[in-house]
Amino acid sequence: MINKMMNKRCIVWMAFLWASMGALAQSTARQFEVKVSNDGEATLTCFLPAADKATGRAVVVCPGGAYWALAMQHEGTDWAEYFNAQGIACCVLKYRLPKGDRTKPIGDAMNAMKMVRDSAAAWHVNPHDVGIMGSSAGGHLAATISTQADVAHRPDFSILFYPVISMDGAKGHIGSMNNLLGKERNDAQLRRQYSCERRVRRHATPPAILLLSNDDLSVPPVTNAIAYYSAMRGKGNLCALYVYPTGGHGWGFKQDFKYHNEMLGNLTSWLNQLPSPAPDAIRVACIGNSITDGAGIDMAEARGYPAQLQRLLGNGYLVKNYGFSARTMLNKGDHPYMKEGLWKEALDFNPNIVVVKLGTNDSKAINWKYGEEFKADMQQMIDSLKALPSKPKIYLAYPIVAGCEVNKETDINGEVIEKEIIPIIQKLAKKNKCSIIDMREALDKQELMLKDRVHPNAKGAAAMAKEVAKRIEKEMEYPGQIRVNVIRETRSTEYAK
Repeated sequence: MINKMMNKRCIVWMAFLWASMGALAQSTARQFEVKVSNDGEATLTCFLPAADKATGRAVVVCPGGAYWALAMQHEGTDWAEYFNAQGIACCVLKYRLPKGDRTKPIGDAMNAMKMVRDSAAAWHVNPHDVGIMGSSAGGHLAATISTQADVAHRPDFSILFYPVISMDGAKGHIGSMNNLLGKERNDAQLRRQYSCERRVRRHATPPAILLLSNDDLSVPPVTNAIAYYSAMRGKGNLCALYVYPTGGHGWGFKQDFKYHNEMLGNLTSWLNQLPSPAPDAIRVACIGNSITDGAGIDMAEARGYPAQLQRLLGNGYLVKNYGFSARTMLNKGDHPYMKEGLWKEALDFNPNIVVVKLGTNDSKAINWKYGEEFKADMQQMIDSLKALPSKPKIYLAYPIVAGCEVNKETDINGEVIEKEIIPIIQKLAKKNKCSIIDMREALDKQELMLKDRVHPNAKGAAAMAKEVAKRIEKEMEYPGQIRVNVIRETRSTEYAK
């Protein structure tokens, strides 16, 4: 009798188990594996939602394991149903362990990011909405790609669970450091290079969410996740931090984690507030100096003029901030824009629209002694932009200056701007058939400017954004070449699949 009861219970339990497994897989319409590395050791297991449920968002998942092993289940494949249920593609990366060769896992993660974007049409993925997620050492890998990869391989957002961030043995996780750096683990320069909190870049490092436990004794929260959050917040980048009272390290998707449901709720809310540009969004590059950068505006990534321009234009556009404080148009200036890595990134973005607002710092005496070269240098920038495959529409914005006197604090010379720089911009705009944007009247109110009378405050940034949006939308009323180029580009990508 007892045996019969046990058998009956076993059958009921098995039925429940099979039903549960079926429920877990109900949101996944397609599952397959592809090779990521040439040797076939690195693979990407993709879990795709049904095409009619897909939002276009995708996440590349990097399991942890101290760069010594991979927790493929609870930090990897167990997440598939959660993401697929929200219409998000989940691609779990089995990356190669470094064994002293750090290029293996880093190269695998970069290849995975590129593969998902290149397969956008076939996998129903939006190439502008591909994120990366990592746990523990996988979190370090995800943060490394987020802070150091180029435009083609950099994620659009990052999800970091109790991540290893520092490669300082005393601050991070010594096992992860030893396994990643191998024989070079004592190289102080390499430790700094792969300490991700040191590599966060303003505007360039994507939005991130960090989730961890306060009692994590394996990877110290303060010198890792919180250090990354502090670096992001210090740069004005978008970032969220959730620290749960207990749970230790390595809980991943384990349902016995006390705060499992709360954690999922936090992550879902954060994902829901992330903007998602349209797959064929018109790419807008805002090139400039500190005024474009948003100097003096706290959280410029959300309140600077490019960010406010993005909100005005909507998800049919993808606006990127390529502003860099103190930069000049002049190649012989004290800080030439075109000699910065950011200039290459702007070109790699292959924008459809470019707004160039440089010239303010060129008016300083230290720079304008080379003023006779301003025209040629600006023409060089225009030629480089015109040579891009996207054939962008170029807008030249006049430098902003209050009054014609020399600013005693900054040495910016209003008279040079008005009488010499602006006339050059006018001639180049006519010659190259570029549009001109004049924001001076819109910003001619002290309450829109910071005390230095050079930089707009957040309200001034809003006024700038309105002027730029007004010009772009006016010309987009007649679709013209901008939209044609975008459509051609999208179609050529689809045909390639």
